[in-house]
Amino acid sequence: MSSGPVYMTREGVAKIEDELKQLKGKGRTEIAEKIAYARSHGDLSENADYDAAKHEQELLEMRISRLESTLMKVQVIDPKDLPDDKIYILSKVKLKNNTTGKTVEYTLVSAEEADFQANKLAVSSPLGKALLGKTIGDTVITKVPAGEIEYEILEIGKIE
Repeated sequence: MSSGPVYMTREGVAKIEDELKQLKGKGRTEIAEKIAYARSHGDLSENADYDAAKHEQELLEMRISRLESTLMKVQVIDPKDLPDDKIYILSKVKLKNNTTGKTVEYTLVSAEEADFQANKLAVSSPLGKALLGKTIGDTVITKVPAGEIEYEILEIGKIE
């Protein structure tokens, strides 16, 4: 994870805060119950349930630490404050795949808010990096495992 600021929307920050609250509350309680239950079965040196619960606790604490670190570096940005003449973080773009002729729409977001299922593309992804700073009519080429894909930028907008 980078040491610089993490640019996010208010909604993205709220989502992280909600997850953190859930992990610190219900998540920690459930892990503590699993550890207590495993302990009640006697010898801890050969107790696979205890080892699994402790490992789960370690992963939970690592996730909590990562989320807290992200929140400390967050800089909330408002899409209204960004121009729409070029592609920036929080730009909504419509692209045409020049090979297939199909169009796709993506919203460029931070890696922490990326969600490919929701067409939220990280600005740090290969396509995200290629799109930053481009304007309508520009063509970008991005490398994928199967080769290269060329996109034409059809529209640039802002998220609501």
